[in-house]
Amino acid sequence: MRIGVIGTGRIGTIHANTLSRHREVGSLILTDTDPARAQELAHRLGETAAPGTDEIFKWGVDAVVITTATAAHAELIGRAARSDLPVFCEKPIALDLAGTLQALAEVEAAGTVLQMGFQRRFDAGYAGARDAVRTGRLGRLHTVRAMTCDQSPPPPEWLPLSGGLFRDTLIHDFDVLRWVTGREVVDIYATGSDAGPAMFREYGDVDTGAALLTLDDGTLATATATRMNGAGYDVRMELAGERDTVVVGLDDRTPLASTEPTGPPPADKPWNGFLERFGSAYEAELSAFVEVVLGARPNPCDGREALQALRIAEACEVSRRERRPVALAEIPDRVQPSHD
Repeated sequence: MRIGVIGTGRIGTIHANTLSRHREVGSLILTDTDPARAQELAHRLGETAAPGTDEIFKWGVDAVVITTATAAHAELIGRAARSDLPVFCEKPIALDLAGTLQALAEVEAAGTVLQMGFQRRFDAGYAGARDAVRTGRLGRLHTVRAMTCDQSPPPPEWLPLSGGLFRDTLIHDFDVLRWVTGREVVDIYATGSDAGPAMFREYGDVDTGAALLTLDDGTLATATATRMNGAGYDVRMELAGERDTVVVGLDDRTPLASTEPTGPPPADKPWNGFLERFGSAYEAELSAFVEVVLGARPNPCDGREALQALRIAEACEVSRRERRPVALAEIPDRVQPSHD
């Protein structure tokens, strides 16, 4: 199998390393807007660098992995679909609903595969939580608490490209909330704070956000995120039911310090970022993609799943901006008809 990797930045490098070691992958073609970066990585891995994206499609590949800047995702997804190629793409498809829906329409028209990079679905802790819900271990689920806390904020130049805290960060919590519980979000109320560094106010973003979500069976969920968690990178999910409560992300590296005299000691080596915390999950999602391309398993996270997570994030932004609850039904899930 020959796979084209478009984008050799931080996550692209990790994915290229994973694929280069995979027993079912014969070779890679790497490209990047910085050709020297792609060339250096290709040399290090013993793979081939291409001068541009056109060559990925001209030289012939069996699948494409997209890890470029978000602004290029939708166009590349469409191009791969028109070339009848299966695609793995880092989230999101696009930062807006229109771009997302257009790319999905192209994939569906072509009948090709689009697997989205929501790596938490491949994390052992979240898989265990899903099993606890689905087997009835928790009884009736009544409360879910999800959180994502970055240790330090991104560089200022990233903020206008990110789509904001809800679309860039909490979208992972929204996706895994649906995956773990098997339920849909129906109502959202969200707010945020920009009381941290001035760059968040300058770009109309927030450094800390919170959403209250009602699921279609009445379960209440909260999802919070911050860019300013100095103790370390902290991603958790608590699920409370009438019979039992479980937590994802609580281990000897969770950046928590108890104030109880008999509480556990603080972590000696707290998590410092998502690449370290979810390293095995990133490998597992790429292995799953190879299996999907080979026809050995169904797609574990298609584009429609990504659309639903984006719709929740969009509802959060509307709620934050307009200071009101938002029904998810207000956010379109298909191309709106023209009234011209």
